[in-house]
Amino acid sequence: MITTPSPPLPAAVAWSRALAVGSLLGLIALGLAWELWLAPTGSGWLALKVLPLLVPLSGLLRNRMYTYRWVSLFVWLYFIEGVVRAASDRGIGKVLGLIEVALCLTLFAACAMHVRWRLRHAPAAAGVAH
Repeated sequence: MITTPSPPLPAAVAWSRALAVGSLLGLIALGLAWELWLAPTGSGWLALKVLPLLVPLSGLLRNRMYTYRWVSLFVWLYFIEGVVRAASDRGIGKVLGLIEVALCLTLFAACAMHVRWRLRHAPAAAGVAH
């Protein structure tokens, strides 16, 4: 089966993809560092909270639209954790909670922009006139 190469996506789509992948990797790194080195809250078992973040990583790297959609909803669980810990922890825990909130908001915005821009450019990529 011969496939034709798809036209390149606009720079904004590539930028939003890079921002989404970067913020997801940032959340993974933050979760591991937080629970293992920076402000451990126990024996390190809470570091397992980053495992669900590994699931969407391959979908974002493969540019799967479905993954961008569900990650924009899934990220709110980590946002809630960041808000709670920023409000209840002291010292470095408070700062780490605020960083988690910022990364979650960045991931959400990047996923929302990516989906919107890809859907906007889908008719042009398919060769359909507006």
